[in-house]
Amino acid sequence: MMLASFVHTMDPVAIAIGPLAVRWYGLAYMAGFLIGWAILRWLARSGRTKLSADQVGDLLTWLVVGVIVGGRVGHVLLYEPALLLQFGGSFPWWGLLEIHKGGMSSHGGMVGVLVAAMLFARRSRVSVLHVFDLAAFAAPPGLMLGRLANWVNGELPGLPLPASMQAAPPWWSVKYPDEVFSPTFDISRLDSLSTLVDTSMVPLPNAVFNACMAGRTEVITRLEPMLTARWPLNFVQAATDGPLLMVIMVAAWWKPRSAGVVTAWFLIGYGLFRLLSERIREPDPSALNMGRFTTPMLMSSLMAALGAWLLWFILRRSARR
Repeated sequence: MMLASFVHTMDPVAIAIGPLAVRWYGLAYMAGFLIGWAILRWLARSGRTKLSADQVGDLLTWLVVGVIVGGRVGHVLLYEPALLLQFGGSFPWWGLLEIHKGGMSSHGGMVGVLVAAMLFARRSRVSVLHVFDLAAFAAPPGLMLGRLANWVNGELPGLPLPASMQAAPPWWSVKYPDEVFSPTFDISRLDSLSTLVDTSMVPLPNAVFNACMAGRTEVITRLEPMLTARWPLNFVQAATDGPLLMVIMVAAWWKPRSAGVVTAWFLIGYGLFRLLSERIREPDPSALNMGRFTTPMLMSSLMAALGAWLLWFILRRSARR
């Protein structure tokens, strides 16, 4: 039987050696930082910034810290505040520090980058707006890889497709096996799978889920028609936050600009792209939502508005390009 949708059974662990596990999430962030470093080095060597190659390395270090601290703190404050009070007996002992399990806010990461860029600019005595431009220009590859890392982790699912499309969902739709744990899922539908899985140690939903994650094709094939087809949000945002946003960055810096113009277009482009793509995202129940207007939508709207104001302010000054 051909699967009508893609069933998500990705393992978040890329390499496991004993107790040591290297996750795709961490590798994605590492790759994003390396690509950002290469872009900043190219800008320095091609004369598009007065920063030296050594200064570019220092800037990247500041930005890495800003992304990680801002992204994690932003996620916890907005989506999982309970982690602030969660402590355990194993490393890293505090829920706030469990970055290896995923959970990074892109908006929080950008606030962290802004703070890190301001501190670097003050320390290096360079234009803070120009440092913002450098960070904005190097950001899209990392943003894209971050969304793909969310996909591997099974995070940020899209909304269900319309009911009219559920009977014969398109090939690009996504289904998640962990739906069997949803309170709205009819567990009795899994009875037909009971002969395919071992329920001696765990309940039937857990056994079915574990079999799917282990790649048991016969279980995945039987379960797939019972699951809800959803929008492929992670891939949509990987495209908008990565290559499409990079096109805007290149167009904005195709010729000399006043410091801050590239940053303004980044805020406008990213804000509008996220505002549109968030319309097909499953709202996070722990976040502040006002109907269909969610916390990410609100923050994206503020980003776009800030970018428009910054662009107007800079063009009005006619500053040196």
